[in-house]
Amino acid sequence: MKVIDELSQYLEASRSAGLPPEVARKGKHHIVDAFAAMVSGAKLKPGRLAIKYGRSQRGKREATVVGTNLMLPATTAALVNGILAHADETDDTHWRSRTHPGCAIVPAAWAMAEKESRDGGALISAVVAGYDVGCRVTQALGAHQLGWHSTHSIGGTFGAAAAASVLAGLDAQQIRWALSYAAQQASGVRSWVADSDHVEKAFDFAGMPARNGVTAAVLVQCGFTGMADVFEGEKNFLAAYSTSPDPQKLSDSLGSRYEIMETSIKFFPIGAPIQAAAEALETIRKKHGLQPETVEKVTVRLPKEGADTVNNRVMPDINLQYIMAVMLLDGSLSFEAAHDYRRMKEKKTREMMARIELVGDETLFQPSAPRPATVEVTTRSGETLREHVASSRGTPENPMSDEEVEKKALGLIAPVLGDARSRELIDKTRALESLPTVRDLATLLRKP
Repeated sequence: MKVIDELSQYLEASRSAGLPPEVARKGKHHIVDAFAAMVSGAKLKPGRLAIKYGRSQRGKREATVVGTNLMLPATTAALVNGILAHADETDDTHWRSRTHPGCAIVPAAWAMAEKESRDGGALISAVVAGYDVGCRVTQALGAHQLGWHSTHSIGGTFGAAAAASVLAGLDAQQIRWALSYAAQQASGVRSWVADSDHVEKAFDFAGMPARNGVTAAVLVQCGFTGMADVFEGEKNFLAAYSTSPDPQKLSDSLGSRYEIMETSIKFFPIGAPIQAAAEALETIRKKHGLQPETVEKVTVRLPKEGADTVNNRVMPDINLQYIMAVMLLDGSLSFEAAHDYRRMKEKKTREMMARIELVGDETLFQPSAPRPATVEVTTRSGETLREHVASSRGTPENPMSDEEVEKKALGLIAPVLGDARSRELIDKTRALESLPTVRDLATLLRKP
């Protein structure tokens, strides 16, 4: 059987196949985590600009823009909510595919589910299927070899198209066409690394691919036909993007290995490469009662790729020196502090940042634990306090509990939607498979 047949038949069958309980539970974790990212992102610069764009478009009222009273066509709502979902660094990550799947796939699935008034179980199944396709596409391309191509945009586009196609009720033939339209839209270059405001990055990682995916499904819903196999044959998608693609990775273990189970939820509202370092410092602080005035020096060791990503960046939530300094000064890390550009320039903060040394150490990297960290604190009395975290909280090797996921979500949602409404939203998401229509959630996601 050809890869496209396996993929399209898997997606068509996912509507009725059912999921193992642990996979459905993980799916709900990532849905509520993405909702939290969207709601909190509505108050940040990328989110505000996305909402402004949405208001300028208007059109058919099909899907809710989270954190507002705005309803837009599903394609536009997916774009806006996608940008909200990656307005900062609270969203999930998938190491092997080099993607942030949730910020594109969940907004696309949400827009299509609301448009079609699907039930909660259908939303879960579609999101899980979207992760399975999106995360496999960049692995089939060779995520580590794509150079300046953006794995986030490519994987997000295919994952969003898969999820939207499932919710649109497309059959296997139509799904082939939708994936072909996803391929025509998949794009993006890694120039976003120079974006100091996280605005273009939010569009590239999330808004654009979410819109692309919904567009692909809606085109086919409207009767568009297309290529029956975009992954193999002459001038195919994989060959266009990779010199050594492996099409079999697209269908490898479909239905038995779920990519959502390999996806990390961030414990702290900061970039993924800093998670283990933040956890190590928090452990040292609690274990030894560490006070900021007693700190002489902090040495943080990360694998080189991660160290390069977070070394003295302009954006506070992906600046390791700033995040570690704030944790030492405050004895905690809040969402507000992690995004405070003004504070990053203050004298007291800069003085603490100057005591923090970041070392790229390739010997730390292990395929089974790709984002570890070692933190050493030297005190003014000469004592050395050391902590190593191989797999931070929220990774597949060290997953968060239901309570931890919901606590994180509540902390991000409540300041925007209010405590009572936020708790009701989390309660309904916990029982999502019993919800007769996702439109019951839409009222809770809107601005009070």
